[in-house]
Amino acid sequence: MGYAFNADGQLRKLEENGVPGEDPFQFNISNDHQECQAHYEVLGTAITDYIYHLLEKEGLHKLPVPQGSTENDGTFIFVSKDYDKQDVLLVLIHGSGAVRAGQWARSLIINDSLDTGTQIPYIRQAQKRGYGVMVLNCNDNYREDTPIKHSSTAEEHTKYVWETYINNTKASMIVIVAHSYGGVLTVMLADAQKKQFEKRVVAVALTDSVHGFSGAKISKHLKKVSKNWISSTSPLDTPMKTPEFDITRVSAGHPKHEMTSSKCIDSVFTYFEQKLKE
Repeated sequence: MGYAFNADGQLRKLEENGVPGEDPFQFNISNDHQECQAHYEVLGTAITDYIYHLLEKEGLHKLPVPQGSTENDGTFIFVSKDYDKQDVLLVLIHGSGAVRAGQWARSLIINDSLDTGTQIPYIRQAQKRGYGVMVLNCNDNYREDTPIKHSSTAEEHTKYVWETYINNTKASMIVIVAHSYGGVLTVMLADAQKKQFEKRVVAVALTDSVHGFSGAKISKHLKKVSKNWISSTSPLDTPMKTPEFDITRVSAGHPKHEMTSSKCIDSVFTYFEQKLKE
């Protein structure tokens, strides 16, 4: 499509010599909005495949969902080598919409950089610390018009991955990062897998989670082990007003919803290390 990522992970138009130049992605390729949108969607699909490729370059590999399926009739998650043998397992859960495994925000990957828009910085930090890593793929729900078995919704996908893969890991300490709608999925998991969740999940970092709109009840355990970094103009980690029944809110240090995961990464890992010591 005439684009490439430069050394700083920014999407740039290729110049005639095949090297990324200065020009960023251009949405308006014509006066026809539908044509522009269609072009953007094709680029989005190409980027999804490219991010999968980058996850494999980080040493991750695919596991089928459901087990025994192929990519023609099923989806997949990504895991690090020996993810099931580590004491600590990091689980990454993206939000709703067009994003797939490895992405926080497609718009940021296209218009900002791979560092802000993908989960790769989290994967690298976790692997540096010797954590196992698992990357969910909650929005990949159909093959053509057929719902994928055990993954026809984000909720079904998350529950299946927990029961099939997470349950069988050696990890005695599980830490979760969940962005936006990923927070709803985490609250759902805490309820559906109550016993296992409370025994093994020691820390949850939510990034601008929307679980408040789901009407789901927050368990005592979830409240105790979780923190929600919300979009705000206040400096990073500034305590924010939190309703009595909800998970502690602090500032993510950025007013934009999509940027929250990227901006609070250092604070998230500091929080994890503190909880793991406890």
